[in-house]
Amino acid sequence: QCLYQFLAFVPPSDRSLRKPGTAAVTVDTQHPLTLQLNSSGGDGELCKIQYHFGEFGNYSLVVKTLSTSTSAVSCNLVINEGPINSYLPILFAFLVYTGILAVLIIGRLLMKIDPVRNWVYKKLNPRETDRLINSEFGSPNTTDSVSSDPTPRLWSTASRQRLRSLDTFRGLSLIIMVFVNYGGGKYWFFKHESWNGLTVADLVFPWFVFIMGTSISLSLSSMLTWGSSKWKVLRKILWRSFLLILLGIIVVNPNYCLGPLSWDNLRIPGVLQRLGFTYLVVAALELLFTRPGAESGTLETTCPALQDILPFWPQWIFMLMLEVIWLCLTFLLPVPDCPRGYLGPGGIGDFGNYPNCTGGAAGYIDRLLLGEKHIYQHPSSSVIYQTTMPYDPEGILGTINSIFMAFLGLQAGKIIFFYKDQHKQIMSRFLIWSMVMGIISAVLTKCSKEEGFIPVNKNLWSVSYVTTTCCFAFVLLLLIYYLVDVKRLWSGAPFFYPGMNSILVYIGHEVFENYFPFKWKMEDSQSHAEHLTQNLTATTLWVIISYLLYRRRIFWKI
Repeated sequence: QCLYQFLAFVPPSDRSLRKPGTAAVTVDTQHPLTLQLNSSGGDGELCKIQYHFGEFGNYSLVVKTLSTSTSAVSCNLVINEGPINSYLPILFAFLVYTGILAVLIIGRLLMKIDPVRNWVYKKLNPRETDRLINSEFGSPNTTDSVSSDPTPRLWSTASRQRLRSLDTFRGLSLIIMVFVNYGGGKYWFFKHESWNGLTVADLVFPWFVFIMGTSISLSLSSMLTWGSSKWKVLRKILWRSFLLILLGIIVVNPNYCLGPLSWDNLRIPGVLQRLGFTYLVVAALELLFTRPGAESGTLETTCPALQDILPFWPQWIFMLMLEVIWLCLTFLLPVPDCPRGYLGPGGIGDFGNYPNCTGGAAGYIDRLLLGEKHIYQHPSSSVIYQTTMPYDPEGILGTINSIFMAFLGLQAGKIIFFYKDQHKQIMSRFLIWSMVMGIISAVLTKCSKEEGFIPVNKNLWSVSYVTTTCCFAFVLLLLIYYLVDVKRLWSGAPFFYPGMNSILVYIGHEVFENYFPFKWKMEDSQSHAEHLTQNLTATTLWVIISYLLYRRRIFWKI
């Protein structure tokens, strides 16, 4: 539903020289395009062709007059040079990383053979060797390895052992986020969707919010179990939220690209700001309504099968009220010169009828309360829909649904806590929650990208976007929990290490984004292979850094 945009003027052919009129243009290859040829004589449309062009392909649209007496023409698309296979670099990178993984696995298996291990002992310093063998690179921790119990206990109030699956989930989300932020090899599916829809890049931030909610449930229960008062825990929540928001505004701010930070154009919303505020609301809500016995997982309820839900009905009421507020503001708030309930991108979208309505109520609230200069100036919608209005994907209205996302993650944490050591119960509940979220998404979207009641939209953080990404999050957490903490088939490496230092890795990758060796000048800026090499190198470096910090027991906690 986009307005046609002028692409080129084709001059008339020179009949005396029998030379046709030509015009060369570059077109987008991400989406199928409709080319419409209009007559300069005012006769209107001559022909129309829809085609999905391939990267670096060379095409000709050959237009011929069928008859001199009429304006009828023929339009034929000719492929002069076929497009390249732009996915070969991804295949090559996959093979390289698979080879590295295979070498590490073989090396680890060889180290279990006594002659090989003894030979390594002789070649290396004994103390250093012992430290390497007993490190946690790809293996369970030391207390697990020396235990004679074939089914190691995941829960011990004495050791306060962490669930590796949670840090692995967090690290996986973070590493994909780093790769995406560094460019994702310039592939469209590693970029944020222009408006409605979902790409790989759109999954990672809500997953990070989800696992933050899961960690809130377990960490608050742990602190209360170990005797911390609610006031002490509340002060810690307030301080942590303040630091996250401060780091987001002062340290990780895109306006540094324009020079020294100035209040005149300071972007107020942001990723860390949203994380900080979401953490504040969800953690404070959990602390406020925590009942006696909750910290020990022994709440009495009339329905034991729902002990992770029914005792916390005030929290659910609060969340439902927030969602009602989001729905009312989104669909009922009057926005000047825009239809009520508008969820479109504005610009040339919707046939150009609402060019200044980007984001509807969400964009209007941000511009009204924060000011146009204090929100994101280059939203993803500006590329395809040529929007001119600033719009912030981390704005005020969308924060309501990020709170809901974290609360659903909190629910996952309660499932783990209340059904500890009951692996089948935990995994079955993860699966049920995933199915419920998927059904809600199907109803809201009508299983359509554009035609649903509430489309999946990362810029708006729509309800359907939350339920869809939450559906995937429960499935992913189920798989990681099963592999890492139940069957112990995978230690979580290498994602476990950045998951243990998530704040440092996130802020570090933002601050050092344009420094070598994370970025360098490329020979061909149009090459997927060069971009992918650079982005994977930078992402891998952060994994290595997080591993080295883990080995030295250096963790940056807020």
